[in-house]
Amino acid sequence: MKEKQKETKILTVIQARVGSTRLPNKIFLPLAGESLLFRMYERVKLSDSSGTIVIAIPNEPSDKTVEQLCIDKEIPVFRGDTYDLLDRHYKAALKYNADVVVKIPSDCPLIDAKVITKVINFYLDHIEKFDYVSNLHPATYPDGNDVEIMSMRALKKAWENAKRIFEREHTTPYFWENRDQFRIGNVKWETGFDYSMTHRWTIDYYEDYLFIKAVYDVLYHQNPSFGIDDILKLVSQKPELMKINELYAGVNWYRDHLNELKTISAEQTKQVQV
Repeated sequence: MKEKQKETKILTVIQARVGSTRLPNKIFLPLAGESLLFRMYERVKLSDSSGTIVIAIPNEPSDKTVEQLCIDKEIPVFRGDTYDLLDRHYKAALKYNADVVVKIPSDCPLIDAKVITKVINFYLDHIEKFDYVSNLHPATYPDGNDVEIMSMRALKKAWENAKRIFEREHTTPYFWENRDQFRIGNVKWETGFDYSMTHRWTIDYYEDYLFIKAVYDVLYHQNPSFGIDDILKLVSQKPELMKINELYAGVNWYRDHLNELKTISAEQTKQVQV
């Protein structure tokens, strides 16, 4: 597998922007003395399988601040379409001459590097068998450990054929919604548990930030590469942490497209209960 990994040009794309509608500028919120986006990059870089990592941002004047952060931190940055994330990923892949593309959103600053490595290595070990592999269909890991990987050939096919707005905006639905066109693989959490709807470790609301910050405040300085087991141990010792953002556990973008998505059921998403 190591030889195959060396032969394969892997590009990991972290999509980011300042214009989040629910929590603007969330990527600049501080975590352990650095911006959330830098901590996100730092955790992805911990995986020795992530290849070249690029921050892909919109061509918006407001995102110049993100570009400058990347320049200051010597992180590769790519600017592309604001709303067509499929186009942004495809154009970034062309620029870096990638063989395969890994998609990781910037709202996962608690992502476990071992999970990233596991998904990528599973794909590389079965590179002749799959066009697209994720740990999301079905999801089992705590929410915020999202990893998707696809061949450049498959990404090009999706880029050429995806027409619906949500297919372009969310980059990958065209893959898993058209299983007759792509060979789809999935990596489940080896524990046998499914925490995807109960443990929310992603950021979309301010309460999410408060939870993530609380985790960083305790764990980061003990071990910057802390992972899933460390977080689970922490929340078992401090169950009050889970209450910070429990209102949003299970809430994801699927809820707005249940009438359009063929492979997603109502049990895989939740409406915000105000």
